[in-house]
Amino acid sequence: MRTSDVDVLVIGAGPAGLGAAIKAKENGAREVLVIERDFEPGGILNQCIHNGFGLQYFSQELTGPEYAGRFIRKASRSDVEIQTDTMVLAVNPSREVITSSRHFGLQLFRAKSVVLAMGCRERTRDAIQIYGTRPAGILTAGTAQRFTNIEGFLPGKKVVVLGSGDIGLIMARRMKLEGCEVRGVFELLPYTNGLSRNVVQCLNDFSIPLYLQETVTEVLGKDRLEGVKTIKVDKKQSPLPGTERFVPCDTLLLSVGLIPENELSRKAGIKIDPLTGGPVVNQDRMTNIPGIFACGNVTQVHDLADDVTVESEIAGTAAARFRKGNLQGKELSVEAGRGIRYVVPQRIDVSEIKKENPLIFFMRAEVPTRQVKIIFTQEGEEKFGETLPFIKPGEIIKITISPEMLKKFKPDKNILVEVGKGNNNG
Repeated sequence: MRTSDVDVLVIGAGPAGLGAAIKAKENGAREVLVIERDFEPGGILNQCIHNGFGLQYFSQELTGPEYAGRFIRKASRSDVEIQTDTMVLAVNPSREVITSSRHFGLQLFRAKSVVLAMGCRERTRDAIQIYGTRPAGILTAGTAQRFTNIEGFLPGKKVVVLGSGDIGLIMARRMKLEGCEVRGVFELLPYTNGLSRNVVQCLNDFSIPLYLQETVTEVLGKDRLEGVKTIKVDKKQSPLPGTERFVPCDTLLLSVGLIPENELSRKAGIKIDPLTGGPVVNQDRMTNIPGIFACGNVTQVHDLADDVTVESEIAGTAAARFRKGNLQGKELSVEAGRGIRYVVPQRIDVSEIKKENPLIFFMRAEVPTRQVKIIFTQEGEEKFGETLPFIKPGEIIKITISPEMLKKFKPDKNILVEVGKGNNNG
């Protein structure tokens, strides 16, 4: 078994992994190695040929491959080593990483810092338990995207999309552009789970119908999908008798949620947040195991690659610093309160709270709400607040607290984040 020592080892060469690796190199790490199981770096961006990337980070509108290409080139110029076609088998609390590759065989890397950037995966039909037969033509939206944009195969001609996540909305448009008949996007909830801009650009602009509070209950067909049965639901998601209908189609695309890819994290003993599905991290994106960091969709499912890059640069910077010594000090918790589903980071290192660095918090709302104030409190006392015109579960809320405002926080009291009283107007 080949054994090597590295300063920073990054698992995953998508936007999170590349961003973290580059930032670690910029902050003094000498040997930075990225392990990628696919045959080339770039991650999911390689199949996202639509535009809309880079608007925040680059102030330019790019396609997914263009966005990834910028970081691939920058990594190369920075002498970041990327080892592709290599599978990580295990990570342990001592920051030893075991990999398998047909080119190098079994390898053991001893790293001073490890950054987890494995991304996320899609929920499948089994996860939501749709009744019926098992015909061809039922795919996750991401699989259909890869078939269409990379492999050159059209998954079908008459398409139904279940779920209004961003990839479902984007693939509804993609199928329409390929000449398919898109019968509609069906969503169990009374609101969409994707970005508002995708609802407009992918559905409204292409006259694709959206059916809220209506879901697929059964698939029909023997060898090939012949259609689906749907039913409307009430506010409690209970079926409404008499609203059943049959929708003929040969393809069902599932966009019913993403799951952070954390099997390696769990086996390493990393604490997982049941709400995000990702590791519990502090503001440096360090997990409960010193020297192991996490960023991007492995930590929380992001809406934008730009935000993934922002988070990955935090993790990469801290990973480079950690190799010189333990960053972990006394920590206080950050908890989600009224109207907020989760907050990342979930912990704040007290030794860092007074330093001249802003803190970036990511969070999701529980329900769509207009004219709200997001407040940060300690022992019931408001320390910081920010008013927003609109929040919805399908769009991440990103709030930055300046160093000046951070000085108002007590270093020994937990923080509660919630939608302020009197601002929840529905």
